[in-house]
Amino acid sequence: MDNKKHYRPLPDNLTIINSPIDGLGLFAVEDIQADTCLGLSHIYNVSYKDEYIRTPLGGFINYNEDPNCETSKTYAGQETYVDSNNLYLWSLRNIKRGEELTLKYRLYNPTE
Repeated sequence: MDNKKHYRPLPDNLTIINSPIDGLGLFAVEDIQADTCLGLSHIYNVSYKDEYIRTPLGGFINYNEDPNCETSKTYAGQETYVDSNNLYLWSLRNIKRGEELTLKYRLYNPTE
């Protein structure tokens, strides 16, 4: 048996599946506590549209006016640590297993 760890583009507590909101979305495969950093969602790069490259976290999260997540330049709960202009995805409240993660977009208008 191969004991090498395979690349996984998402944290172990998330998956990408069909969304009732739009296309594919991010879903919790286990309960997620409020104020949890889920990882890097947008990498700052002026060469790209809206100046960000979206990771799977940023590319598959759907819009909601009442989101359960937000983005922040702060990483892993370190209030004073800012990683340039990269954005990290944080849970705003407890998220139940099977629940879709959502975000209120700030970089662009999702209706365009």
